[in-house]
Amino acid sequence: MSSSSALTDRRQKLHMPRNFTTVLVVCIVLLGVCAVASLVLGSRPVRFHELIDGLFHPDIDSYGANIVRKRISRTVFSLLCGAALGVSGALMQSVTRNPIADPSILGVNTGAALFVVSGIAFLNISTANQYIWLALAGAAITAIFVFGIGSMGRGGATPIKLVLAGAATSAAISSLVAAILIPRSYVMDQFRFWQVGSVGSGSWSAIATFAPFLIVGVLIAIVTAPALNALALGDDVATGLGVRTGVLRLVAALAGVILCGAATALAGPIGFVGLLSTHVMRLILGPDLRFVIPMSAIAGALILTIADVSGRLIGSPGELEVGVVTAFIGAPILIILAMRSKVRSL
Repeated sequence: MSSSSALTDRRQKLHMPRNFTTVLVVCIVLLGVCAVASLVLGSRPVRFHELIDGLFHPDIDSYGANIVRKRISRTVFSLLCGAALGVSGALMQSVTRNPIADPSILGVNTGAALFVVSGIAFLNISTANQYIWLALAGAAITAIFVFGIGSMGRGGATPIKLVLAGAATSAAISSLVAAILIPRSYVMDQFRFWQVGSVGSGSWSAIATFAPFLIVGVLIAIVTAPALNALALGDDVATGLGVRTGVLRLVAALAGVILCGAATALAGPIGFVGLLSTHVMRLILGPDLRFVIPMSAIAGALILTIADVSGRLIGSPGELEVGVVTAFIGAPILIILAMRSKVRSL
C-alpha cells in the first residue's frame, strides 16, 4: 500500500463517528437531568418552588432555598471532579496502551493518599491548597514507580504487568498509610472521611482551587489527542509520523496525574470513574481520542453525579459516600465489560 493511500485510510478512520452527535445530545440531556436531581434529591427533598427560589431569588431566605444553594456548589464540584477523572482515565489508558488503566487500579490514588496522610501527620496540613500539592506529588511519584516496575522484563509495559504492578504498589502503600494512622488517632479522625471519597465538602473555594488544574489538564489532553491517536498505532508508526513518543507520554501522563491528583486531593480517592467513562465511550464511539476525551469528561461527570445522588438516597437520612457507591456500581460493570471484550493493548 502506498504512503498516500495509507494516509487516506488513516484520515478516514479518524472521521467523526456517525453516532457522535446523538451520543453528545443524549449525554448533555442526561447531564442536565442529573444536575437537577442533585439539587432536588437528598435526605430532605426540595419542592419545585424551593428550587426556583434557591436558583433565581437570592433574597428569599427559606430553609428549602438555602438547601438548594448549598447543593449548587456540591453539584458543580461533583461534575468537575467526574470530568477530571474521566479525562485522566482516557489519558492513562492511552499512554499505557492498557484498556483497564485507571488511577485507582494503577495505585495513583493510593500514592496521593499516602502523601496526604503524611502531611496531616507530620506537617499538620489542613487546607485544600496544602492537600492538593501533596496529592499531586504522591500521584506523580506513584505513577512513575508503577510504570517503571511494569516496564521491566521482556515485553515492556504490558497491560497485565501494569495492573499487577499497580495492585502490588497499592497494597504496599496502603500498609504504609495504616502504619502512619494506627498510632495517631487524631490523624485517623481527620483522614477517615477523606479516605472513602466524597463530594460533600465541595464548596466554591474548593472549586476555585481545583479549576486551574482542571483547565490545564483538559487543555493538554485536547492538544495531545491527535498525537495519542498516532501512538495507538505503535511507537514505530508514531515515530514515522513525526511524533516524539517519549515526550508525548511524559506530557500526557503529567496531565493525567494533574487531573487525578487534584480531584483526589479535594474529594478523596474515588475509583472506577475514569475506567468506566473511557471504556464505555470507546465501545460506543471507537478509539479516536479527539472524541473519546471530551465524551469521557461528560461521562465521568454523569457517573460521579449519579453516584452522589444515589448515595444520598440510599443512605437517607444520612449519606453513603460517593466512593463507596462508585465501587459498588463499578465492580460488576467492570466484570461485565471484561467478559464481553478481551483485555488487550490498545
